[in-house]
Amino acid sequence: MSYNTKNYTEQGGDVTHIGGKLIIEEGASVEGLLSTPAENQSDSEATTVVALKEDFNTLLAKLKTAGIMAADESD
Repeated sequence: MSYNTKNYTEQGGDVTHIGGKLIIEEGASVEGLLSTPAENQSDSEATTVVALKEDFNTLLAKLKTAGIMAADESD
């Protein structure tokens, strides 16, 4: 008789494979996935397209600074 599992940790414990659904129960915590949350971005009160573009670019910059979005490639 053999048993195949979708979720397993490799010998040595350095790598864990999740092949099924991972459910994080209420009250649980996960460390290491997002170490720095993005800085708060206020709701936009823009009344022009130019002002909305500025608000949007500010949001993009905050996401990049926090590491949530990849930084722009330098030329």
